[in-house]
Amino acid sequence: MTQPPRSLSVRIISQVALSMAAFAANSLLCRIALTQTDTDPAGFTMIRMFAGAITLGTIVLLRKGTLRNSGSWAGAFSLLTYAVAFSFAYVKLAAGTGALLLFGSVQATMIMTGLYQGEHFRPVQWIGLLTAFGGLIILVAPGIHAPDPLSALLMATAGIAWGIYSLLGRKQGDPLTSTAGNFLRAAPFSLLLIPLAGSVDLQGATFAVVSGAISSGVGYAIWYGILPSLRATHAASVQLTVPVIASSAAVLILGENLTFNLIIASVAVLGGIALVILGRNRR
Repeated sequence: MTQPPRSLSVRIISQVALSMAAFAANSLLCRIALTQTDTDPAGFTMIRMFAGAITLGTIVLLRKGTLRNSGSWAGAFSLLTYAVAFSFAYVKLAAGTGALLLFGSVQATMIMTGLYQGEHFRPVQWIGLLTAFGGLIILVAPGIHAPDPLSALLMATAGIAWGIYSLLGRKQGDPLTSTAGNFLRAAPFSLLLIPLAGSVDLQGATFAVVSGAISSGVGYAIWYGILPSLRATHAASVQLTVPVIASSAAVLILGENLTFNLIIASVAVLGGIALVILGRNRR
């Protein structure tokens, strides 16, 4: 009698783990392509956008048979801004540092928007918010392990753009269909990067296709498919694992150094955001 719920729980947990790994993989794939192949960020971005558009468009067509009125121009602009800033930031950012800056900026954007719209914080949430911002300051503070300032700014911009994109998505009905439409709208405009493109090799193009089609396309499809089975708080808090996964994988796969600054900043940022998110559930 208890087997069906248990099977469903295992399935959801497995899909959550798979989708979080896919999100973290975007950081690794981009970093590998830009540092270990002859592919530049402009070329990587264009290929990633078209691969994502084709994959998500195909998934939606198979499910619904139409893409009519999907997505929005505001969503497409936010998505393209995220993708461009993300790629150019990773030219000089370590994968773990970039993932933490991205995630921190996304959550900060959504939290600050909530405050602007009149959401009231409990004291524990204010402590969490200040702790998270303190962690970001530690991460980018001048020093021997400080990230390149321009790259850090670009990744923060990517995070803000993705935060705005996520907020817009709340008003667009089916998130998967909206994301497919936004990719399809944004992909052609990524061709504006052609003047900045230098070279693309087969290996780098392959990483870009995997990032767009699998890590983004399939990853989003899995994530949006299980969102109805998760509480909003759980859906937000589970994303705390993405920078941790990216940082760990970067150390193991790319041989990146796990610096003391990154460890302290990660604990502060992720712990602080967790306090904000969980504090909402204790009202």
